[in-house]
Amino acid sequence: MIIYSRNRRLRTNASIRSLVQETVLTTNDLVMPIFVMEGSNTQESIPSMPGIYRRTLDLTVKECQELYRMGVKAVNLYMKVSENLKDNKGTESWNNNGLMQTTIKAIKDAVPGMIVMPDVALDPYSIYGHDGIITNGKVDNDATNDALVKMSLSHAEAGADILAPSDMMDGRVSAIRTGLEEGGFTDVGILSYAAKYASSFYGPFRSALDSAPKENADIPKDKKTYQMDFHNSREAMDEVLKDVAEGADIIMIKPGMPYLDIVAKVREAIDLPIAVYNVSGEYAMLKAAAQNGWLDNDKAIIESLTCIKRAGADMIFTYAAKEAAILLNQ
Repeated sequence: MIIYSRNRRLRTNASIRSLVQETVLTTNDLVMPIFVMEGSNTQESIPSMPGIYRRTLDLTVKECQELYRMGVKAVNLYMKVSENLKDNKGTESWNNNGLMQTTIKAIKDAVPGMIVMPDVALDPYSIYGHDGIITNGKVDNDATNDALVKMSLSHAEAGADILAPSDMMDGRVSAIRTGLEEGGFTDVGILSYAAKYASSFYGPFRSALDSAPKENADIPKDKKTYQMDFHNSREAMDEVLKDVAEGADIIMIKPGMPYLDIVAKVREAIDLPIAVYNVSGEYAMLKAAAQNGWLDNDKAIIESLTCIKRAGADMIFTYAAKEAAILLNQ
């Protein structure tokens, strides 16, 4: 049989396959989410996320030093806030001596080259577990934006490189950008969670921070009034384009693997860098399957992250960043 075009010619061996490889995953693509708690010289495992820990500040700094040596140059910070510091307005979030602010300073002092991206949202600081202030039983968009600006300015003052608002309030990118400009923080970036869906894949993360909405008949029982409906894709484009117009420097799509169609659509529509969050539920599923012998852990990590990049991501937030770095450095 004469076949003039044989695609298999370019798959003959590893050298040829690497020569024509279209998508290359490197440690430069990875952002490691990190959970920080009060105390010293202590770490707590998160049962639903094998290999992931809540760490005190001193151990967090050591972890960042190790990550940087491995080639992971960016971290995304989350705080486990003590119950006595929580209120409806999230006032602890803009405490200049708070755990987040102290952590940002400590990491930047110890690893100046590390890009520090603090999460900007009120849910870890809220007595209700919502990303916004509750007024008359509803999440108050505009009052929340005022709080987010205060939070953002305190993060910038502490030395944050890029702010990562994950709250999904309308107009918050514009409000934060205005606050940064007026405050003289013109070089601080905004990575906007522009298309963040109300997803069932966030469960392990919420257990790690105790940030799920609280059971209370007088408040919304979930986050569907501000996070996006997973049935929709055109709405995602509207959210993304608004955040671009408001001054976002990087656009986030969250979750990752189940939403790669959204990633591809956004990639076609904008030129800004795109971040994709390979979320806790995705990580937990892979780990559970690997622990049961159903998947090869290492191969599945690299394949899943490469697929996210192939869809159009410029950077990937993933709990597997450290594992991936080890594999990529081999």
